Amino acid sequence: MPASKTKTNTSSNDNDSLGTALSFEEAFAELETIVAQMESGQMQLEASLDAYKRGNLLLGFCQQSLADVEQQVKILNERQQLSPFNTND
Repeated sequence: MPASKTKTNTSSNDNDSLGTALSFEEAFAELETIVAQMESGQMQLEASLDAYKRGNLLLGFCQQSLADVEQQVKILNERQQLSPFNTND
């Protein structure tokens, strides 16, 4: 039985497991498709399990991609002395 991956180390390991380098948009679109298929209730048990595993990989990839971009924005903000984006205004 393969060892399970930790959720904190998703970027490189999940990218390898995904097979090819996906863009965030491609991964998110595939994740949306998987969710819709699973919500339809028409999938067989084994297919549902495979879809869940794939969806979990895609979710980790998307979360890590967003975290990476957020970090880049924070760095840019520090360098250029910009204030953080405030959604409460």
